[in-house]
Parts: sequence; structure tokens; C-alpha cells
Amino acid sequence: MSSERILYRFSALALGVLMFTAPLWAQSSNENSQAQSAGQKVQSAGQKQVTGKQDETDPLKRPLSEKQKQKNAKALKEELGKSYKEFLQDVIYIITPEELEAFAKLSNDEERDHFIESIWLARDPTPDTPENEFKEEHYRRVTYANEHFASGVPGWNTYRGINDFKVRPPDEKESHPSGGTYQRPIDEGGGTTSTYPFETWRYRNIDGIGQEVTIEFVDTCQCGDYHIALDRGEKDALAKIPGAGLTFAEETGIVSKNNRFANGGLSTLGLDPAQRAAQSGKEFELLERNAALLRPPKLRPMEREDIHHFIRYSMVPFDVRADFIKTGSDMVLVPVTIQVQNKDITFESKDGVARGVVNIYGHVYTMTDRAAQVFEDTVSLDIPAELIEKTMQNHSVYWKALPLPPGRYHMDIVVKDVKGDRVGALSKPLTVPAFSDDKLASSSLILADLMERVPRNSIGAGNFVIDDTKVRPRVEGADGKPASFRRDQKMNVWMQVYNLGVDGQSNKPSATIEYDVVNSSTNTAVMHLQDSTAAMGSSGGKITLQKSVPLEKMQPGTYRLTIKVNDNVSRQTIAPSVNFAVE
Repeated sequence: MSSERILYRFSALALGVLMFTAPLWAQSSNENSQAQSAGQKVQSAGQKQVTGKQDETDPLKRPLSEKQKQKNAKALKEELGKSYKEFLQDVIYIITPEELEAFAKLSNDEERDHFIESIWLARDPTPDTPENEFKEEHYRRVTYANEHFASGVPGWNTYRGINDFKVRPPDEKESHPSGGTYQRPIDEGGGTTSTYPFETWRYRNIDGIGQEVTIEFVDTCQCGDYHIALDRGEKDALAKIPGAGLTFAEETGIVSKNNRFANGGLSTLGLDPAQRAAQSGKEFELLERNAALLRPPKLRPMEREDIHHFIRYSMVPFDVRADFIKTGSDMVLVPVTIQVQNKDITFESKDGVARGVVNIYGHVYTMTDRAAQVFEDTVSLDIPAELIEKTMQNHSVYWKALPLPPGRYHMDIVVKDVKGDRVGALSKPLTVPAFSDDKLASSSLILADLMERVPRNSIGAGNFVIDDTKVRPRVEGADGKPASFRRDQKMNVWMQVYNLGVDGQSNKPSATIEYDVVNSSTNTAVMHLQDSTAAMGSSGGKITLQKSVPLEKMQPGTYRLTIKVNDNVSRQTIAPSVNFAVE
């Protein structure tokens, strides 16, 4: 969940930023070819004709077998999976164990995309700006590491690469890429020796570790594979050769070179007793420092606790639904419906009228954290005081139509009960489908408690208006509970069908539409209705289905409505379905 975004907007709502009122609430009661042998020399004219036709067929348009479809789907899944593996490689040194565990539990790509976004957002030092400086700097360092530190493995997977982008480039760097003769400093025992290739990185300060930090990388295999050396004597290529590369203490006989490996501990420097005593106890500090270097960076202090507190104590429950209606080849209308139970709104009575006020904020943004749509309203609900108790069992709905290009988004919704000073928040993925121009498709299948034509001057404008019809959807519950209707109500069905084939002679579509209702518990058919484009007087490749289904003969329970569209011209079929409940 893009929690920061919700927190920032919650704060704005709590301060009363939304200052205008729009009474947009509406009351309601409650989606293979013939293969001929190479040895054949004689063919009939008919066979030649068929073969010639097959040869002319575009291989890309040949129908795929079910086995090939499954193979293609598996290959696609594997290909898509690679991107998430690459992401985990990219962030392996900055991701926390808790985040890694959470990622392993995600069940679909939408959740993974949102998780990836939240990883970067949680580390963005300036979340209110389009740029994410942390992410940009991270990938800059990964690129630099791959270019400068690769050694049979990618540079980001080497110790120098890890340190470069986990900490930062050093303030000073001493490099000995060929090793060779080395004059030891006094704190390493002095004297002259020969070394393996090594580098020493010095930092004036590393947050959380300390000041004047020195890190040594040694390539003992002389293959370019540098690793962090806990022992500064590890770079000594003559360490195990008797009488070679002695320190001052070993040259004067104060200590024997054998002592380097006989005294235990991490260090193999040939130090005199006083120097060794001075370094006593620092080995644990060194181990602790290296552990700190490999530890993922901390998130900003408020990231976990405050957001967790906010989510836990959200007090205004509400449900959200998004529908998708084709408006062009590169744009989709996305009506967003928000439903709140009246009992969860605080009303205040004055002059015989009970008023509830709710602030609503919505933010739709791309997977790259760019704002696509933002809306905010202060909406009110006025009810006669004597009817307030009766209407508590009803709900109120708010509707906002958003034009969006096809693609993956995420949507944050915040609802604040103004008079009760309570807040609810919801974050969910939003995938806007791409409607092709040649494949039979449909809009969302909407079940509505209200469906009526609007005046000519209101076409395409106003709340719940789609084209020339006002369609007020019933909203499913966040817990998966389907939209519900009472037996004394009519359930209105609205759906658009796109790209119907047009008959070459009549210049009209030819399709049948079947409406089937099945009892979900018993799997028995309850209702079957059939219609056709001929009876509807339709023309063109787009039709709008509007049907009112009576419910009085249906027993309370859960049902499933399926609308099957058979295109007799293109020979394509679609069958979208939706669950609903009868009370």
C-alpha cells in the first residue's frame, strides 16, 4: 500500500483542506494442416486448391492448439518472472528481511508491482516530489559497480560493489592493482614485503558505524575477486614464506614469524607484544563493523510505526468499485464508485434536517509513481430528522469518472467522516484494459439499482451518466460479498459490447445475446433470456445492453449472471459474468 501518500492526504483532510461542498451523494437500497507425403506425385485439383490456400495463410493468424497456448502462457509467465528476480537482485543489499518475506507471499503481478513501488517510496527522501533521489542514486551505483568491479560476476555482487552502493564511494582510496613491494606502516609492524593486489578505502564518517573508518579489500586469487579483509595481514603474499617479508619486531628477534599463526585471533600481522596488546579486544569491534556494513539501511523513523498505527485504527469502512468503458483506441473511461453505509456516517440534526458530511480524496498513480488522476470532494447528505433511523440501514454512493490510458495503476482512496472526525483508507491495484479494434470485447458488466435515460441536454454529463443513461452501480463488499438486492427490487443490467462483425449485405451486426442466471449454491438454472441485435435494431460494431431482471420469484441466496454474446459474423464469443445476492 502506498501508505505515505494516504498519510499525507489524511493530514490534509484532517486540517480541513477540502472547503467546497457538492451534494453528489445518492441514496440506494442496496463483473495442425493437411501434411502430404513428399513421395506423392499426384494430387487432385481440389487438394491443390486447399493446399494453396493453406500456404497463403499468415502463420501468425493460424489458430493455436490448446497445448501451444499453454506452452506460450508458461513461457510468458517465466519471462515476466525474470523481471521480478532481477528486481530482487537489484535490491538484495537494501531490502529488509521483513520486506523479502512479504514479497515471497505475494500472489499476483499487480501485488508485486505495488510492492516494488512501495520499496522505493519508503526510501524516497522527498516523497512529495516526482523524483526519487534514493532510487536514482542506487541504480547509478549499481551501474558504476558493474562497470568497475566485475570479476567473473556482476560488479554489484562483489564486495567492493556492495560497499560502494550500500555505503557510498570512499573519501579516499589507495589502490595497489598489481600488488608487489609494500612498505608496511608502523601499526602493521613496519618492514618491507610483497602483497597481493589490494585496495584501502577510507571514510571520514559512516552514519551508524563511526568516524575514520578504513576498509581493506584483497584479491588473494589475483583474479580480480576482491573481498573485505578482516585481517590486514591477509594481503601479505610472503606471510607463509620463512625469513621473507619480516616486520621490524621479527627482524630484531623480538618475536618469531611463526607467532603470526600461533597466537590465534583474526590478525596475522608480525607485531611486537606491545602492539599486539594495543589491538587486543578490537576484533569483535571489527566483526561488528562489517556486519553493520552489510546491514540494510534503516527506513525513515515514521515509516513503520506511524503507518501501522494509521492502518490499524482506520474507522470508516467503505467499499470501492471501478468499471471500464471504451471511449477510444487509447483511452478508457473508468467510473469509480465509493459506497459508505449510512450508519458509519455521523449526522447532526438542525432545524429538522440531519446532515452528514464526508471528505473524499482519490489519487490514481502509475507504477513509476506519476500522478494520473487526482480528485477530492466534500460531499454532504441531508435527511429529514424523522427519517434518520430508517435510513441508517441504507447506504450512500459517490461516483467519479476518470479518463485513463490502458495500463497498470494504483489507487488510493481516503474517506473522512467530518462530524465524527474518523478516517478510512483503502489502497488497491487498478489495471485498465486495452480494448483492441478487431477483437470482440465488452465493458464492465454493471449491476445497478437505478438505470434510466437522461434528457438530451444531460447526455454524457452528470453523476452516474454513461452516454445517454444514468447507471448507478451496486458495489461489492471488500470481503468478497457480492452486490445485493431485495426481492421487491429490479436488478438492472448494463454492459457495452465492442467490435461486433458487420454483415457485408445488411451493413448491420448479427449476434445473439443470452442472459443466464444460476443459483450458486445448487448450480441450478433459474432464468434464461435471449435477445438479438436484429430485435434491438442495432447498427455498427458497438451495442449497449440494458436489461431489468425481476427478482420476486428468486429465493434469498447467491446467484451468478452470465451474459453470452455470440457474434455470427466474426464467429467470436464472449461470456462475462458476475455474482449477486438476493435478500
